[in-house]
Amino acid sequence: MSRNESIYNLAVNGVRQLVPYVAGKPIEELERELGLTGIIKLASNENPLGPGKQALAAIQSALTQLTLYPDGNGFNLKAALAKKYALDASQITLGNGSNELLELVARAFLTPGLEAMFSEHAFAVYPIVTQAAGATAVVVPALNYGNDLAAMAARICDLTRVIFIANPNNPTGTLLKQTDLQSFIAALPAHCLCVLDEAYFEFVSSNEGINSLDWLQTNPNLIITRTFSKAYGLAGLRAGYSLSSPEIADILNRVRQPFNNNSLALVAAEAALSDEDYLLQTVAANAQGMSILTEGFKILGLDWIPSAGNFVSVDLKRPGQPVYEALLRKGVIVRPIANYGMPNHLRISVGTGAENRFFLKALSETLADV
Repeated sequence: MSRNESIYNLAVNGVRQLVPYVAGKPIEELERELGLTGIIKLASNENPLGPGKQALAAIQSALTQLTLYPDGNGFNLKAALAKKYALDASQITLGNGSNELLELVARAFLTPGLEAMFSEHAFAVYPIVTQAAGATAVVVPALNYGNDLAAMAARICDLTRVIFIANPNNPTGTLLKQTDLQSFIAALPAHCLCVLDEAYFEFVSSNEGINSLDWLQTNPNLIITRTFSKAYGLAGLRAGYSLSSPEIADILNRVRQPFNNNSLALVAAEAALSDEDYLLQTVAANAQGMSILTEGFKILGLDWIPSAGNFVSVDLKRPGQPVYEALLRKGVIVRPIANYGMPNHLRISVGTGAENRFFLKALSETLADV
């Protein structure tokens, strides 16, 4: 056994077997690889409008205080969230993006011998945090690319400790009906926590919207996770939060790292939360962009999964990887999702009108050539 191999054997088994999460290719990386300029990135579900003016102003005002540690409790941001959602600040846990909250749940509630459940085609972080904790992943086959709640309910056992449900689901964009989801959560046994991942909830039409916050009052085993990375355009600052019972929040805060939100993230998130005009512009631009993309797919004779998020997964009717690589050479970064069990699909983030049209032209040319 080599010296390097022996180091790997020192790691805990769940971590040793992990395959790291692969993020969307950065623009700078593609520039270095191919020497391209003018690249458009439609891979990571980022907000194409950029940060709002109120968030940028708050960041500017905070720059002179960067020699000081941030407020480790995030008092002002928690107060703003509590006011907006009519909750108590004791129900809020802040995270380095909502992604960190998923990890905190796994660290706090999962151990070897216990199970975490999630759907096929669900967010790639769920199996990662489950395996890292040494717990067993129970992957339930999807129903029309979304969560099959009836099948999930049938798989719950005494070992089931956490169920991860993304609504809308990433990468498929599917949305559960309110009555179905509410009934599922209400019927969970007391030993089973439900993590309702609502990273994209701001994009959901008001006609389809789910007011999951009401369920916190009657379901102490519910954890709702949300983020400022998507609709609020602050992905680079990594600010997220969870809403839960005070007891769950207390447990999560015991494993949360001190100062896990930097000063700029805290003030920008607080400012963004009150910027209703920016949020309305974001949602309107997303709806318009989604229409452009899906109309383009229709013209190209492609099927897609109807999405309630700020992205859409398109079925190329052929392996997606060669198309993805050809698009890179044209300066377009999208997301291949073979690792989600969807090798013929690409996930496309909604961009600006110009970006969406550039992508569709590049896709049309690529499909004709590949």
